[in-house]
Amino acid sequence: MFQPIKIAPSILSANFMSLKDEVDLITEAGADYIHVDVMDGHFVPNLTMGIPLVKQLAPYAKIPLDVHLMIANPEVQVPWFMDAGADSITVHVEALSVPHLVTTLETIRNGGVKAAVSVKPRTDISALAPVMELVDMILVMSVEPGFSGQSFIEGSGKKVAEVAKMCEAMGVSPLIQVDGGIGVRTAPAVASGGADVLVCGNAVFKAEDPAAAISEVRAVADAARLRALESQGAQR
Repeated sequence: MFQPIKIAPSILSANFMSLKDEVDLITEAGADYIHVDVMDGHFVPNLTMGIPLVKQLAPYAKIPLDVHLMIANPEVQVPWFMDAGADSITVHVEALSVPHLVTTLETIRNGGVKAAVSVKPRTDISALAPVMELVDMILVMSVEPGFSGQSFIEGSGKKVAEVAKMCEAMGVSPLIQVDGGIGVRTAPAVASGGADVLVCGNAVFKAEDPAAAISEVRAVADAARLRALESQGAQR
Protein backbone atom coordinates (compact mmCIF):
# COMPACT_ATOMS: atom_id res chain seq x y z
CA MET A 1 0.00 0.00 0.00
CA PHE A 2 1.38 3.40 -0.99
CA GLN A 3 2.22 5.76 1.87
CA PRO A 4 3.55 9.27 1.11
CA ILE A 5 7.18 9.92 2.02
CA LYS A 6 7.74 11.91 5.20
CA ILE A 7 10.37 14.68 5.31
CA ALA A 8 12.49 15.46 8.38
CA PRO A 9 14.61 18.58 7.83
CA SER A 10 17.76 18.52 9.96
CA ILE A 11 18.24 21.76 11.86
CA LEU A 12 21.98 21.07 11.96
CA SER A 13 21.97 22.81 8.56
CA ALA A 14 19.71 25.67 9.70
CA ASN A 15 20.77 29.23 10.49
CA PHE A 16 20.93 29.18 14.29
CA MET A 17 20.74 32.96 14.42
CA SER A 18 17.24 32.63 12.95
CA LEU A 19 16.24 29.21 14.24
CA LYS A 20 12.69 30.17 15.21
CA ASP A 21 12.05 31.47 11.69
CA GLU A 22 13.67 28.38 10.16
CA VAL A 23 11.47 26.05 12.24
CA ASP A 24 8.38 28.05 11.30
CA LEU A 25 9.36 27.87 7.63
CA ILE A 26 9.74 24.10 7.46
CA THR A 27 6.59 23.58 9.52
CA GLU A 28 4.51 25.76 7.22
CA ALA A 29 6.12 24.02 4.21
CA GLY A 30 4.70 20.68 5.34
CA ALA A 31 7.69 19.01 7.01
CA ASP A 32 6.71 15.98 9.08
CA TYR A 33 9.45 16.11 11.72
CA ILE A 34 12.15 18.41 13.05
CA HIS A 35 15.33 16.32 13.01
CA VAL A 36 17.76 17.18 15.82
CA ASP A 37 21.31 15.84 15.44
CA VAL A 38 23.00 15.49 18.82
CA MET A 39 26.77 14.83 18.69
CA ASP A 40 29.09 14.57 21.67
CA GLY A 41 32.60 14.79 20.21
CA HIS A 42 33.29 11.19 21.29
CA PHE A 43 31.04 8.80 19.38
CA VAL A 44 31.52 11.14 16.41
CA PRO A 45 34.17 13.86 16.08
CA ASN A 46 31.77 16.78 15.91
CA LEU A 47 30.04 18.55 18.80
CA THR A 48 26.57 20.00 18.26
CA MET A 49 23.36 20.70 20.18
CA GLY A 50 21.89 19.09 23.27
CA ILE A 51 19.34 19.17 26.08
CA PRO A 52 18.85 22.96 26.36
CA LEU A 53 17.92 23.31 22.70
CA VAL A 54 15.48 20.39 22.77
CA LYS A 55 13.91 21.77 25.95
CA GLN A 56 13.35 25.15 24.29
CA LEU A 57 12.11 23.69 21.01
CA ALA A 58 9.67 21.19 22.49
CA PRO A 59 6.96 23.60 23.71
CA TYR A 60 7.22 25.67 20.55
CA ALA A 61 7.36 22.96 17.88
CA LYS A 62 4.11 22.08 16.11
CA ILE A 63 5.55 18.89 14.56
CA PRO A 64 7.41 16.05 16.33
CA LEU A 65 11.01 16.45 17.48
CA ASP A 66 13.01 13.57 16.03
CA VAL A 67 16.18 13.42 18.16
CA HIS A 68 19.13 11.48 16.75
CA LEU A 69 21.70 10.69 19.45
CA MET A 70 25.20 10.25 18.05
CA ILE A 71 26.68 9.93 21.50
CA ALA A 72 28.81 7.44 23.42
CA ASN A 73 26.54 7.04 26.48
CA PRO A 74 22.91 7.05 25.29
CA GLU A 75 21.75 4.85 28.17
CA VAL A 76 22.64 7.70 30.53
CA GLN A 77 21.31 10.60 28.48
CA VAL A 78 18.11 9.12 27.04
CA PRO A 79 16.04 10.02 30.15
CA TRP A 80 17.29 13.61 29.93
CA PHE A 81 16.09 13.94 26.33
CA MET A 82 12.77 12.32 27.21
CA ASP A 83 12.27 14.85 29.99
CA ALA A 84 13.28 17.66 27.61
CA GLY A 85 10.39 16.81 25.29
CA ALA A 86 11.74 14.62 22.47
CA ASP A 87 8.96 12.85 20.55
CA SER A 88 11.26 10.18 19.13
CA ILE A 89 14.80 9.20 20.10
CA THR A 90 17.28 7.32 17.93
CA VAL A 91 20.28 5.51 19.39
CA HIS A 92 23.08 3.75 17.51
CA VAL A 93 23.65 0.01 17.60
CA GLU A 94 27.38 0.74 17.59
CA ALA A 95 27.19 2.70 20.86
CA LEU A 96 25.92 -0.11 23.10
CA SER A 97 26.16 -3.82 23.73
CA VAL A 98 22.99 -5.72 22.86
CA PRO A 99 21.70 -6.00 26.47
CA HIS A 100 22.24 -2.28 27.08
CA LEU A 101 20.69 -1.42 23.71
CA VAL A 102 17.60 -3.47 24.55
CA THR A 103 17.29 -1.80 27.96
CA THR A 104 17.72 1.68 26.48
CA LEU A 105 15.09 1.15 23.79
CA GLU A 106 12.68 -0.27 26.38
CA THR A 107 13.26 2.81 28.53
CA ILE A 108 12.33 5.04 25.60
CA ARG A 109 9.18 3.11 24.75
CA ASN A 110 8.06 2.78 28.36
CA GLY A 111 8.34 6.55 28.64
CA GLY A 112 5.83 7.06 25.84
CA VAL A 113 8.45 8.20 23.33
CA LYS A 114 9.00 6.63 19.90
CA ALA A 115 12.13 4.44 19.91
CA ALA A 116 14.49 4.19 16.95
CA VAL A 117 17.82 2.56 16.20
CA SER A 118 20.47 3.55 13.68
CA VAL A 119 23.26 1.82 11.77
CA LYS A 120 26.34 3.44 10.27
CA PRO A 121 27.21 2.75 6.61
CA ARG A 122 29.79 0.08 7.45
CA THR A 123 27.63 -1.72 10.02
CA ASP A 124 25.95 -4.88 8.79
CA ILE A 125 22.18 -4.83 9.12
CA SER A 126 22.32 -8.11 11.07
CA ALA A 127 23.19 -5.92 14.07
CA LEU A 128 19.56 -4.76 14.02
CA ALA A 129 18.06 -8.23 14.46
CA PRO A 130 18.06 -8.36 18.29
CA VAL A 131 16.01 -5.15 18.58
CA MET A 132 13.77 -5.14 15.51
CA GLU A 133 10.66 -5.82 17.59
CA LEU A 134 11.44 -2.98 19.99
CA VAL A 135 11.67 -0.07 17.57
CA ASP A 136 9.23 2.25 15.85
CA MET A 137 11.84 3.33 13.31
CA ILE A 138 15.17 2.23 11.84
CA LEU A 139 17.61 4.90 10.66
CA VAL A 140 19.99 3.91 7.87
CA MET A 141 22.92 6.34 7.64
CA SER A 142 23.88 7.11 4.04
CA VAL A 143 26.97 9.06 5.16
CA GLU A 144 29.38 8.52 8.03
CA PRO A 145 27.78 10.38 10.94
CA GLY A 146 29.47 13.48 12.29
CA PHE A 147 29.13 16.36 9.86
CA SER A 148 26.40 17.87 7.69
CA GLY A 149 26.85 18.46 3.97
CA GLN A 150 28.51 15.14 3.15
CA SER A 151 27.99 13.34 -0.13
CA PHE A 152 25.54 10.44 -0.31
CA ILE A 153 27.24 7.04 -0.28
CA GLU A 154 26.23 5.30 -3.48
CA GLY A 155 24.62 1.93 -2.88
CA SER A 156 22.76 3.10 0.23
CA GLY A 157 19.48 2.41 -1.54
CA LYS A 158 20.42 -1.27 -1.67
CA LYS A 159 21.02 -1.29 2.08
CA VAL A 160 17.61 0.30 2.64
CA ALA A 161 16.04 -2.44 0.52
CA GLU A 162 17.84 -5.09 2.58
CA VAL A 163 16.48 -3.58 5.80
CA ALA A 164 12.98 -3.52 4.31
CA LYS A 165 13.25 -7.21 3.37
CA MET A 166 14.55 -8.04 6.84
CA CYS A 167 11.58 -6.28 8.43
CA GLU A 168 9.16 -8.19 6.22
CA ALA A 169 10.85 -11.51 7.01
CA MET A 170 10.61 -10.82 10.74
CA GLY A 171 7.01 -9.65 10.55
CA VAL A 172 7.68 -6.14 11.84
CA SER A 173 6.91 -2.80 10.25
CA PRO A 174 8.97 0.05 11.70
CA LEU A 175 9.41 3.18 9.64
CA ILE A 176 12.66 3.23 7.69
CA GLN A 177 14.47 6.55 7.83
CA VAL A 178 17.52 7.58 5.79
CA ASP A 179 19.95 10.33 6.71
CA GLY A 180 22.90 11.73 4.77
CA GLY A 181 23.23 13.52 1.46
CA ILE A 182 19.51 13.26 0.71
CA GLY A 183 18.15 15.59 -1.95
CA VAL A 184 16.37 15.53 -5.29
CA ARG A 185 19.06 13.40 -6.94
CA THR A 186 19.41 10.79 -4.19
CA ALA A 187 15.90 10.58 -2.71
CA PRO A 188 14.53 8.27 -5.44
CA ALA A 189 17.16 5.58 -4.77
CA VAL A 190 16.25 5.21 -1.10
CA ALA A 191 12.51 5.74 -1.58
CA SER A 192 12.35 2.94 -4.14
CA GLY A 193 14.24 0.73 -1.69
CA GLY A 194 11.58 1.19 0.96
CA ALA A 195 12.48 4.36 2.88
CA ASP A 196 9.57 6.07 4.64
CA VAL A 197 11.28 9.12 6.17
CA LEU A 198 13.97 11.25 4.54
CA VAL A 199 16.26 13.48 6.58
CA CYS A 200 17.27 16.50 4.52
CA GLY A 201 19.80 19.07 5.69
CA ASN A 202 21.51 21.27 3.14
CA ALA A 203 19.01 20.24 0.46
CA VAL A 204 16.38 22.19 2.40
CA PHE A 205 18.06 24.85 4.48
CA LYS A 206 20.66 25.89 1.89
CA ALA A 207 18.11 25.99 -0.93
CA GLU A 208 17.00 29.33 -2.34
CA ASP A 209 13.42 28.32 -1.54
CA PRO A 210 13.39 25.75 1.32
CA ALA A 211 9.64 25.22 1.08
CA ALA A 212 9.89 24.40 -2.62
CA ALA A 213 12.84 22.11 -1.88
CA ILE A 214 10.76 20.08 0.59
CA SER A 215 7.98 19.71 -1.97
CA GLU A 216 10.38 18.72 -4.73
CA VAL A 217 12.20 16.08 -2.66
CA ARG A 218 8.89 14.61 -1.54
CA ALA A 219 7.53 14.58 -5.10
CA VAL A 220 10.48 12.73 -6.64
CA ALA A 221 10.61 10.32 -3.70
CA ASP A 222 6.87 9.58 -3.88
CA ALA A 223 7.13 8.99 -7.63
CA ALA A 224 10.04 6.57 -7.16
CA ARG A 225 8.24 4.72 -4.40
CA LEU A 226 5.08 4.38 -6.47
CA ARG A 227 7.05 3.02 -9.45
CA ALA A 228 8.73 0.48 -7.18
CA LEU A 229 5.39 -0.69 -5.75
CA GLU A 230 3.90 -0.97 -9.24
CA SER A 231 6.92 -2.98 -10.40
CA GLN A 232 6.61 -5.33 -7.41
CA GLY A 233 2.92 -5.81 -8.15
CA ALA A 234 3.65 -6.62 -11.79
CA GLN A 235 6.19 -9.25 -10.79
CA ARG A 236 3.74 -11.14 -8.57
